Amino acid sequence: MSAKATQPVKMIECPRDAMQGIAEFIPTKVKADYINQLLKAGFDTIDFGSFVSPKAIPQMRDTAEVLSQLNLSGTRSKLLAIIANERGANDAAQFDEITYLGYPFSISETFQLRNTNATIEESLIRVEEIRTICQKHNKKMVVYISMGFGNPYGDMWSVEICQKWVDKLADLDIRIMALSDTIGIATPDSILYLFKHLIPPYPDVEFGAHLHTQPHNWLLKIEAALAGGCRRFDSAMKGYGGCPMAKDELTGNMATENLIQYFESNKTDTGINTAEFRKAMTMANKIFA
Repeated sequence: MSAKATQPVKMIECPRDAMQGIAEFIPTKVKADYINQLLKAGFDTIDFGSFVSPKAIPQMRDTAEVLSQLNLSGTRSKLLAIIANERGANDAAQFDEITYLGYPFSISETFQLRNTNATIEESLIRVEEIRTICQKHNKKMVVYISMGFGNPYGDMWSVEICQKWVDKLADLDIRIMALSDTIGIATPDSILYLFKHLIPPYPDVEFGAHLHTQPHNWLLKIEAALAGGCRRFDSAMKGYGGCPMAKDELTGNMATENLIQYFESNKTDTGINTAEFRKAMTMANKIFA
């Protein structure tokens, strides 16, 4: 399978995803310096932090402090913060610097309960509440369809189930959705099928790919997403991070450098400043060592 992309792509860098599972606290200034360098690199969006319970994600307890140290002058990048409920959305919405609020909406009942302490139906109500907060504060909402390609709990999954929840979210006027391969089990065939069938019915919805991969299988997954019409991609430097539920320690985030190399080889516009990106890569090697 091969796809020659001609349309520009949006690249969303996810330092929050890369950092959140690290037990040792990364100093606030180190985080801010790193994200400031990412802002120079020209990503469309930086998933920089989260407004969730410090008990749940201790690493992200300084998100507001990090934000206060970011230099947003002269960057095209926009900031995205993850939230898990109405309280977090209200907290994040107070900051003018944040453009997007991201909510993880799992189509696995078990994972939704574990991740946000809510059933899927309760989570749908949260989406409505958060959407209202976004509208009030001029924010845009991004909904992540987590466990979008299956789950390890034995919960029922099918492309029809995924389609059903996408339909419901679209009915709530959600205009950005990212299909999340939370545990790295998506295949090129399932990626192609989902994007190919979800994108055409909703021309006003932006669908993204948040894919977790292994070193040997990232390329076919990207080609499948592109062939299915996806032009929005989440990634993290060196593939750091990933879901704690992943059974294989080699399953991490899509590596940003792989994406950039691939897109450049296909003459696809990413908007990335290569020199600044390389500086960020050098910093990432030190931060995550």
